[in-house]
Amino acid sequence: MATTTALNLSASIGQNRSLGQRTGSSLLRPARRVSVVCAAGSYADELVKTAKSIASPGRGILAIDESNATCGKRLASIGLENTEPNRQAYRQLLLTTPGLGEYISGSILFEETLYQSTRDGKKFVECLRDEKIVPGIKVDKGLTPLPGSNNESWCQGLDGLASRSAEYYKQGARFAKWRTVVSIPCGPSALAVKEAAWGLARYAAISQDNGLVPIVEPEILLDGDHSIEKTLEVAERVWAEVFYYLAENNVLLEGILLKPSMVTPGAEHKEKASPDTIAKYTLTMLKRRVPPAVPGIMFLSGGQSEVEATLNLNAMNQTPNPWHVSFSYARALQNSVLKTWQGRPENAEAAQKALLVRAKANSLAQLGKYSAEGETEDSKKGMFVKGYTY
Repeated sequence: MATTTALNLSASIGQNRSLGQRTGSSLLRPARRVSVVCAAGSYADELVKTAKSIASPGRGILAIDESNATCGKRLASIGLENTEPNRQAYRQLLLTTPGLGEYISGSILFEETLYQSTRDGKKFVECLRDEKIVPGIKVDKGLTPLPGSNNESWCQGLDGLASRSAEYYKQGARFAKWRTVVSIPCGPSALAVKEAAWGLARYAAISQDNGLVPIVEPEILLDGDHSIEKTLEVAERVWAEVFYYLAENNVLLEGILLKPSMVTPGAEHKEKASPDTIAKYTLTMLKRRVPPAVPGIMFLSGGQSEVEATLNLNAMNQTPNPWHVSFSYARALQNSVLKTWQGRPENAEAAQKALLVRAKANSLAQLGKYSAEGETEDSKKGMFVKGYTY
């Protein structure tokens, strides 16, 4: 699908000095025309339109892309067995919530969910489209130990990704998510950072070539007792590497979304940071590393409480940003829903209202207008799990 675009780089720098390469070379040579292969190919316009639709004011992403095993843990917390009918019932509860599209612009699905339907036979993809919510799909195959590193992980799934992406596009998905992780207590090693960045860039290029907007997500885990300054240092290193390899793979930046961790202290650090401090450090990292061509920054909650995640997002939207700064939350949108539902049909309407409450709170936070007044004590409880996987 790749197409070639010629870019005229004849504008001189000094006396026709060439554009510097990563090595810092300043050799003089005549200006020339170069060809850049765009990974987006013939999908470029559609990718940009999709990314802008997801990054629309007052809206964010509902992430329900947990694997069947992780979904089983959620169901077990309310006493339900991990069966396909129970998973389908819970996903139907979420995806058929009336009015959800007012606050939610995209939803990341697990592969099983992409093919599922309601009990009445309506495909979940169609339920989302009726609410003007863009269907997305998790495409990575989970984490595995990274050989040659200090107990670090890397993400599997590049093999066969092109054919899977093409199939997901046919089934109605229009964006994809690939999560890899970086652990601060493990270093992180230069090897782990490079593997994370390269894998994300290859995935992004393959996704764009098959019509899917890639969400780029190197999650910097909360595990550890490190300071917020240490998190900032690691985040800057990781994102510098990620954008270098995105450029190497000719990824169209206007057709991607980012899903970063907020810059916070480690979960076991002795001092908690305020929302204003987290906003300051997170926006500092983004402004130093993320080009304004990227349409949307859709933060993960990473084990924060529902209220924490919303307060931190709200603090980041108190001043104008060059990107749409929003949310892509899983537990921080679902926790109250599960507790309200309890697997009982008679609680379904109340559970859907609980989802709308959390979605509206984060919508207001995206607009910088959220107040935590009236929030319940349950919504303020942290959800950090050491070594969390899904």
